[in-house]
Amino acid sequence: MERRIVIAGTGSGVGKTTLTIGIMAALQKRGLAVQGFKCGPDYIDPTYHTAVTGRASRNLDSWMVGREAVKEIYNRGRKGADISIIEGVMGMFDGKNPLTDEGSTADIGRILGAPVVLVVQIASMARSAAAIVKGFQQFGQGDNIVGVIANRAGSEGHYKMVKQAIEQECGIPVLGYLPRDADIELPERHLGLVPSIERGELTPFFDLLVEKVTTHIDLDRLLEIAVCQPIESQQVLFPNVDVVQEKRVKIAVAKDEAFHFYYPENLELLGAGGAECVYFSPLAGEGVPPEADGLYIGGGFPEEFAERLAAEEGVKASIRMRIAEGIPTLAECGGFMYLTEHIVDTTENHYPMVGIIPGKVTMQSKLAALGYREVSGIDGNFLLTAGKQAKGHEFHYSTFQQNESIDIQPAFQTKGRLGTKAEGFRSSNVVAGYTHLHFASYPEIVFTWIAACEQYQQRRQ
Repeated sequence: MERRIVIAGTGSGVGKTTLTIGIMAALQKRGLAVQGFKCGPDYIDPTYHTAVTGRASRNLDSWMVGREAVKEIYNRGRKGADISIIEGVMGMFDGKNPLTDEGSTADIGRILGAPVVLVVQIASMARSAAAIVKGFQQFGQGDNIVGVIANRAGSEGHYKMVKQAIEQECGIPVLGYLPRDADIELPERHLGLVPSIERGELTPFFDLLVEKVTTHIDLDRLLEIAVCQPIESQQVLFPNVDVVQEKRVKIAVAKDEAFHFYYPENLELLGAGGAECVYFSPLAGEGVPPEADGLYIGGGFPEEFAERLAAEEGVKASIRMRIAEGIPTLAECGGFMYLTEHIVDTTENHYPMVGIIPGKVTMQSKLAALGYREVSGIDGNFLLTAGKQAKGHEFHYSTFQQNESIDIQPAFQTKGRLGTKAEGFRSSNVVAGYTHLHFASYPEIVFTWIAACEQYQQRRQ
């Protein structure tokens, strides 16, 4: 037997993340090894999970990687853990589109055969909370909703009324609540998140959450209902998991507070394919390692560190030099922004970046793009050639304006909710764009990239 539980919500903003990290932190304090997972493509919430548990949190996304790969990713991630806590995305049934459950929290729960705890925001209601829970029970298709946690209770008396109504009408236990208390509102969830965690600024917040969760939620009961049978999975992504793969190339991966959005499976698939990832920090003044045969600059918050990145002339020069030499390069979102000529902040300050991509990115206060992307390769894309398709996700607050005096070639075609568009920048050895690719959606990317790295390696010898 093992323990796993899905923390689902009736919608966004009901407190799933606050509750999830509070439960994780409380169980961690009991001495349990806790493994975090996040339904969907989000990078932010897993950052909290990782900070609290000390174990890399992993995304479970049935639309991007498929159902069998979800099981495999789950089983790889849970090894050595006493309990797996899987945070949902949006509302329980919200996924790729409004007509199916694909990619939803409910879908992940079914794939994993996991018990589900539903988070209900009960402010300004009593018996009506039972109607909400019953609706979720009846709408689902065999979902194993085993309990409820109430959020934003006005008082203990308010909570008890809700608890009585739900338990009478829905036949499942209410495990506890969090009070309506401004001190346990989640801090800013994007800009500056990682540095604030790394400086320890959120430690008092985590400690307060542990106190509230321990006081108001029945963790013993939660551990009981989390017990379930292990699931079997096929090795669809890592078929040679027991074979030690010889490392044939080295891929430099930018990783620091400015660049840290990487799906763990992307890096692990590179390792399984024969690449050794070597890490460097542009913020710390580290250039591309001389032994690197490939370059990967992921997403993150370069706009938050634009002044520091702009001042690191040696780092920018090393990236320009290696790209000019032909190093096979993938830059996603924040990495794409870094390779442009300038990042312009919301007060019109211009910060010079690497300058490989003719154009600038301008920050804005509202989201510029959000959603899943079906990614189609284009002739000239060394990583994803014409006719090949992968899946990914786009999430950013900036827009790109190309230098109109220079013609640039897009990296790929991306299809989302609003249609199809040409996206990104490509050259003979660079693929860059706002879209975060999940390599598990098309693992051939790994072998194509490693082959390109081997060719580059041979040319340098």
